[in-house]
Amino acid sequence: MSDPLDDYIDAAASLLALPIAPSEKPAVRMNLDVTLRMARLVQEFPLPDETEPASIYEA
Repeated sequence: MSDPLDDYIDAAASLLALPIAPSEKPAVRMNLDVTLRMARLVQEFPLPDETEPASIYEA
């Protein structure tokens, strides 16, 4: 049985016509895994219902 994350990497690479060498796939998987963990932290951060998005972003 294949791993869903590996299937996603293969499908995304195919869709983007992005060749990924088999030797590079573990690094791609590790990077995607870290990215998903960071996204989960942001998604799970509690915000009050009255929170509004910022209208202007400045650096």
